[in-house]
Amino acid sequence: MFYDAIANTHGLEFDPFKALVVPRPIGWISTLGKNGVVNLAPYSFFNAVGTDPHYVMFSSGGRKDSQRNAEETGEFVCSLATYDLRDAMNRTSQHVGPEVDEMELAGLTPAPSKLVAPPRVKESPVAFECRYWRTINLPGHDGEPGTHSIILGKVVGVHIDDAAITDGKVDVTKLKPIARLGYGDYAVIDEVFTLTRP
Repeated sequence: MFYDAIANTHGLEFDPFKALVVPRPIGWISTLGKNGVVNLAPYSFFNAVGTDPHYVMFSSGGRKDSQRNAEETGEFVCSLATYDLRDAMNRTSQHVGPEVDEMELAGLTPAPSKLVAPPRVKESPVAFECRYWRTINLPGHDGEPGTHSIILGKVVGVHIDDAAITDGKVDVTKLKPIARLGYGDYAVIDEVFTLTRP
C-alpha cells in the first residue's frame, strides 16, 4: 500500500506511522521543577544524536513538564527503561500535575547524580546525566506552528551497573532494555547478533 502522509489517508483503523519506525528506545527523563519536585516521564521519541561530545534528544508533543524543567534549569537525566522496570515506567506515563513526584508515585528510588541536580532512577542500570543545549520547535502543516519540539542535551556523565559489563563490553542482554513499538506494544532486547562491516 501507499498513502499520502500529509493527508494521512492510510485507511487503516490506527495510524501505522509509530508501528513502522520501530523499535524506538525509551528515554526515561527525570528533571527537577523550580519547586524542587522530581518529574519522571518516558519518551519513545528519544535517541543518541552525537558522539565526541555525546548528545541525546527527546521529543515532546506539547510543552510538558520534562521540556519546561529542562529549559528552565538547564539539566535532565535519562535513565534506561528495562524489562524489570516496565510497570514502573508505565506508571510514570500518566498525566499528573507538576506538584506530583512521579518517582515516588511509581515506587522508585531517587539516586543522586554526580554532575547535575536531577536524580537518576536508582533501580535502572544505566543513566545519562545531561546539560540542556537547546530546543527545536518543529513546524506544523503549511508553515503553521507545530505541536512537537526536540529537546537536545549534552551528556556530561554516564552511570553503568558493573554487573552489565562482560569482558570490557556492555552486555545488552543483561540490561534487557525495552523499546516502544506501535499501538500499545513494546519489545525487550534479550538477544543480539553481530555483523562485521565490510
